[in-house]
Amino acid sequence: MEFSINQEIWLRLWSIWCAGEEKRVGTRTVFVGHRPVSETDAYVEQKFCDNRIVSSKYTVWNFLPKNLFEQFRRIANFYFLIIFLVQVIVDTPTSPVTSGLPLFFVIIVTAIKQGYEDWLRHRADKEVNKSSVFIVENAKQVKKHSEKIKVGDIVEVKADETFPCDLIFLASSNDDGTCYVTTASLDGESNFKTHYAVRDTTGLRTDNDIDSLTATIECEQPQPDLYKFVGRINVYRSNQEPVARSLGPENLLLKGSTLKNTKTIYGVAVYTGMETKMALNYQGKSQKRSAVEKSINAFLIVYLCILVSKATVCTTLKYIWQNNPFNDEPWYNQKTKKEKETFKILRMFTDFLSFMVLFNFIIPVSMYVTVEMQKFLGSFFIAWDKEMYDEEIKEGALVNTSDLNEELGQVEYVFTDKTGTLTENSMKFIECCIDGHKYKGGISEVDGFSHTDGPLKYYGKAEKCREELFLRALCLCHTVQIKEGDNVDGLIVNQERSTYISSSPDEIALVKGAKKYGFTFLGHEADFMKVQNQKNEIEKYQLLHVLNFDPVRRRMSVIVKTSTGKFLLFCKGADSSIFPRVQQDEIHQTKVHVERNAMDGYRTLCVAFKELTQEDYKKMNEQLSEAKMALQDREEKMARIFDDIETDMHLIGATAVEDRLQEHAAETIEALQTAGMKVWVLTGDKMETAKSTCYASRLFQTNTELLELTTKAMGDSDRKEDRLHELLLEYHKKLVQDFPKNSGKLKRSWTVSQEYGLIIDGSTLSLILNPSQDSSSSNYKSIFLQICLKCTAVLCCRMAPLQKAQIVRMVKNTKGNPITLSIGDGANDVSMILEAHVGIGIKGKEGRQAARNSDYAVPRFKHLRKLLLAHGHLYYVRIAHLVQYFFYKNLCFILPQFLYQFFCGFSQQPLYDAAYLTMYNICFTSLPILAYSLLEQHINIETLTSDPRLYMKISDNAMLQWKPFLYWTFLGAFEGLVFFFGVYFLFQNSSLEDNGKVFGNWTFGTIVFTILVFTVTLKLALDTRFWTWMNHLVIWGSLAFYVFFSFFWGGIIWPFLKQQRMYFVFAHMVTSLSTWLAIVLLIFISLFPEILLVVFKNAKRKNHQTVPFSLPMLLSYKPMENGYISEMKIEDAVTNFTQRCHLRIPQMQQL
Repeated sequence: MEFSINQEIWLRLWSIWCAGEEKRVGTRTVFVGHRPVSETDAYVEQKFCDNRIVSSKYTVWNFLPKNLFEQFRRIANFYFLIIFLVQVIVDTPTSPVTSGLPLFFVIIVTAIKQGYEDWLRHRADKEVNKSSVFIVENAKQVKKHSEKIKVGDIVEVKADETFPCDLIFLASSNDDGTCYVTTASLDGESNFKTHYAVRDTTGLRTDNDIDSLTATIECEQPQPDLYKFVGRINVYRSNQEPVARSLGPENLLLKGSTLKNTKTIYGVAVYTGMETKMALNYQGKSQKRSAVEKSINAFLIVYLCILVSKATVCTTLKYIWQNNPFNDEPWYNQKTKKEKETFKILRMFTDFLSFMVLFNFIIPVSMYVTVEMQKFLGSFFIAWDKEMYDEEIKEGALVNTSDLNEELGQVEYVFTDKTGTLTENSMKFIECCIDGHKYKGGISEVDGFSHTDGPLKYYGKAEKCREELFLRALCLCHTVQIKEGDNVDGLIVNQERSTYISSSPDEIALVKGAKKYGFTFLGHEADFMKVQNQKNEIEKYQLLHVLNFDPVRRRMSVIVKTSTGKFLLFCKGADSSIFPRVQQDEIHQTKVHVERNAMDGYRTLCVAFKELTQEDYKKMNEQLSEAKMALQDREEKMARIFDDIETDMHLIGATAVEDRLQEHAAETIEALQTAGMKVWVLTGDKMETAKSTCYASRLFQTNTELLELTTKAMGDSDRKEDRLHELLLEYHKKLVQDFPKNSGKLKRSWTVSQEYGLIIDGSTLSLILNPSQDSSSSNYKSIFLQICLKCTAVLCCRMAPLQKAQIVRMVKNTKGNPITLSIGDGANDVSMILEAHVGIGIKGKEGRQAARNSDYAVPRFKHLRKLLLAHGHLYYVRIAHLVQYFFYKNLCFILPQFLYQFFCGFSQQPLYDAAYLTMYNICFTSLPILAYSLLEQHINIETLTSDPRLYMKISDNAMLQWKPFLYWTFLGAFEGLVFFFGVYFLFQNSSLEDNGKVFGNWTFGTIVFTILVFTVTLKLALDTRFWTWMNHLVIWGSLAFYVFFSFFWGGIIWPFLKQQRMYFVFAHMVTSLSTWLAIVLLIFISLFPEILLVVFKNAKRKNHQTVPFSLPMLLSYKPMENGYISEMKIEDAVTNFTQRCHLRIPQMQQL
């Protein structure tokens, strides 16, 4: 007995711990109202998790250890912790404060930031957990906090309230047992969804009635899929057999959803707290890392090697120096040979550690904090951009991940969805065909109103009965709901006093299209659908079964029963899904219209029907009823049954709906291609429709040669793989083997005179990615990838969501690891958005799942142009300069300290005072580079947006390659040598004052440090092209603060500091004219190469007056390589571009 109880407890704990797993085993049984099935049974309270939501990461007790553990997992923090401990334990030349203070500053700032963010989460959790709810207990409503809800409680929810947990819908104030729900906080969809109570509980509309219910619910264990749920409810009545009803997603009310247009509902809690679908869906995404982070790590390793090399050289030379008896110990403190040999290895090791500590400031620990601040603060500029604000939805851009700002400037491949991304997803009914006869009229679904584009036109007529059958199919085969008299959100159409509600805009357009031809859908009444025919007669059809549309089946079906007792199956879907299931002799006349409509860029759907016999329906109904009661694989079982019944149907006709291209979509794609990016369209639409959209959006040009790898191109199904092999080899020979050789990099050298475009469909992609075992070629994928990389544009049609992600992953993992970007607006785009390096969500009409799972969200596709060409370009240049500058200024800082050891007998004597060591990176040089990295515009935004070619100048991580890194390193080494030896030669005359007073080593170090601070700050001023009051404040303010601090630290401003070694050092130093002359001269010599570069660039600019701007004087820009600008200066390229496009580039401020 004890073992079984323990086993049950462990199973329960396991179910809680594994709450995030998608695949779960087992089920749970819930007793409604905590009542046993019969009075004789003892009720044992079940153990489920409570309804507390915990999104916070820390508690008061674990914040300190947990946060410190996470911070010291970073290599840089751990390294400085080791250095600090060495300073504490070993007798080192510098105080532990010098490395401890910067480290603790970084740790404290990060801890405060993370602690504040977690406090906000705690506050949000408390607000949710302490909200009031009403629970029905003993036929009375009891007010409780939301966190007190238990699984099995019956909860009452009123209109416009949010569901406090996942509830099974039992009853509502509506007679038909329905309620309307919005799930905006879950998937962003603002449209209304209709949910249903099981027929046996719909009449329980009062507290007394609902409290009398005796029932149990069996359902699956919690899992995160918002759109899947399987369960069954067993209703027990006295002296009657229990009644079992199936439960599905339409019966489940999710936590976070809001009740709309329904006064009250009753529901029973099945999933609570962290087991609700909302909680399971918000457990985070995989962390994406930018290329800049990888470059920082590589540079860090180089500087670590420099640090170890310096410490090794100094340690070795110290003992070589001490081998000379006169250099070892003074004459009055001679040591014996035995004393010298004792612990020699230990002393060498401690000396090595001491040198490591002395030179450790070459590793810029504060750079990590500055980079984090730059990314976090910089992300606000995207959100604040007024040009990316959409008046229609009253929203602007959204940044979900600030870690990838600079990655926006490195994109090489753009993968975009079509519907809702390139197009409006605003459907307009264009025409339909019935038995090959075309019916043309305009019904549009725009802004909730419909209108007619002129009179209806008929091109021949089908039989009257066939017309009516087709229009009845449009009125019955859909998921549209009707609500009388209320204005609601979402995809709606107001018609007189009624409101049509649907999750899909094309369904409303089709229903309104049927209405224009005389058949009006009037809504649901219990289990019946009402339709008003052309004679204004009301027809009622009993809705028996519905199988909703999904991306795999690509069709939806309904089974209805007419008033005469006939059973009819209506099916609508993509032609590729319908044609194989209908009589083959009926296809041709409709196929002609479908292909023509697709060539015109319209979305097409085919409509078919089948009359079922009583026996067929009875058999299928039994199978469906059994499948609906299944708790495992319910959807698959139902799909198989419908798959069997959706055969030998009769084709009635097809519809054509227009989805207009978004504003400036074509110009945006053209700009992205001009910027060197390859654009791929991944869509579920049919090939002809997608191809037409690609031409309209200028993805394919008139001179683009299209290569097809489609089912149509492969022909005979018996030898598909052989034909595919032939096509792959043929295209490979044309594009790869016979392609003109190019000396430039493959990724940026595709723009040649002949452009190629590739079209592939989902079934062919499956053959390529998953060839059969007996396939003659196993390298399909490699050949296909080589072909794709040579094409200017690729169209992938008939793609399932998983295939979209496979395409992105395939390109992402190619040689060179090109940076990929995916953009889409629907739930079916989430997989590719998460797979790409950068994911962009469109705040579209298919809900907000894409926007919620993305790194960045924008209202329209056209905003991608500015996001990449302007924001991405600037973010990359800024952070690349920040990284290089930090390594440069720290090398300038430490190199004189290393050289100083050669003149002090390698005694580990510090060159700088401890205060200067500590304050250098924290105060003296941190704010100017932070302001630069936030505000710099080396080219103004208008120019960057209008000339996409400038984007290629920073491609392939150009500013963080080894060549610019070595340039900055040599520049730092040169300036460090100038600082040290310039002051060293100045000190050849040790008396620098008229009175003959001699300056000491602290004065020497202070002069070097003063030149250092002024030089690295003025270097940044020389690099600045876009001056604001903030730049002036931090640059000149930092220099002024250094002077102020030096007087303060020297005891001038605060006399109480007169006891320390820097007393009056700085004040005496600035009284010497020789010192002033040396400081000015050495600063000039250090900056002379940069000044020469500025003069050279200005002189060059005067020779090109046609373009009034130039690129910044940063040697980290790479030259053009066989792209759009071959052997051409950037100024000439811009001139040609502006002349071609008739653009006027505004004058840049000359600095």
